[in-house]
Amino acid sequence: MNPSIKKLAIIAGQESRTIIGLMSGTSLDGLDIALCNITGSGEKTNVDLTHFVTKSYSEYHKSHLKKITSVEKVSLAELCWQHTWLATYHAELVLEALKEWGINPEEVDCVASHGQTIYHFPARDQQGFPRSLNSTLQIADGDQIAAKTGIITISDFRQKHTAHGGEGAPMAALVDRLLFGDDREPRILLNIGGIANFTYLPAGSDPDQSSFTTDTGPGNTLIDNLAYIYFQKQFDEDGMIASSGNINRKLLDVLLEDAWFNEEKSKSTGPEYFNFNWISERAEQAGLNLKKIRPDDQLATVTELSAITIAENMKERVPGFKTCTIYTSGGGAHNKYLLSRLEEHLGETEFRDFTGLGFDPDAKEALIFAVLANEMIAGEGFDFEGRRGEVKKLNFGKISFPV
Repeated sequence: MNPSIKKLAIIAGQESRTIIGLMSGTSLDGLDIALCNITGSGEKTNVDLTHFVTKSYSEYHKSHLKKITSVEKVSLAELCWQHTWLATYHAELVLEALKEWGINPEEVDCVASHGQTIYHFPARDQQGFPRSLNSTLQIADGDQIAAKTGIITISDFRQKHTAHGGEGAPMAALVDRLLFGDDREPRILLNIGGIANFTYLPAGSDPDQSSFTTDTGPGNTLIDNLAYIYFQKQFDEDGMIASSGNINRKLLDVLLEDAWFNEEKSKSTGPEYFNFNWISERAEQAGLNLKKIRPDDQLATVTELSAITIAENMKERVPGFKTCTIYTSGGGAHNKYLLSRLEEHLGETEFRDFTGLGFDPDAKEALIFAVLANEMIAGEGFDFEGRRGEVKKLNFGKISFPV
């Protein structure tokens, strides 16, 4: 037997596994590194988050990634180089974190690497192609990470999702159902990253309801775009700029008219769709001159857009949403003004920080991929509804050995 496969079989047979989850989101602000001790698999999965850190990217690293992220035209030489470069950089950050925590790499069973999404392209957004295919692309090669860290690495999780008819996102619900459901409390797990999404988890005692997940549209991405363009800031801290402006109702109404918001089924999107050009094009079509709208008013308007579209999705799709407790995570959970607007639109619904479920909210996405890797190694897979409505067990990720 291949020694690497033999080692993997031993890890799979252990009672628990030590797995590092890695997540780098569309904000390009850094790499989330979550060290997890995971016991069991499937419905018996239990996670202990033992260490967590975010390693911030320098402006140099961000500038490189921006060249190829969420843009239609790139240099193939640049893309090829960054696929390798980013993986070696992530490996360096993993080793750096382990050294800071006083942990030997040999003590880690597996690295679960999400990589960097550089383009997300659902079939609904494809025009001019001979065939519509759900497509998504992440870089940071798993073999490079495995070779540099000496740790078995699982990566490229989203491709199996698209291969069986999914859009490759959002994937959080697969793990949300395992870890965060409750017998008595109906829950909404709201993640406000560049794109906002939520998972609805009905109380376990309610047989008439089923869980689901969906993107709702922009979370932070338009806010971050405008903060950078007008104020040279990476984000609007606490929503201070937006809260100083006034919502432009004409611009808001124009943006809300986009047909994307009217689709009722679960869906995904990315900054490839929702970006500054999207704002400009819709404003121009409506005869609005963005140059005549103050920058702080534009920020107030796109913040309101995020709040309204999140709230309306919940109201329309979640049965009895007012009885649910909403647990928030993601960078947008730190934007006090955005949360205040969201609470205004949702009325008396109870909001809680994700720490109420026992985890650092900033670590959630990295933890999600650690659990996906654990299931790949030791579990039977996740229930997944295929193209024809059939439910099958699927595992996600590709395995890379150090040697």
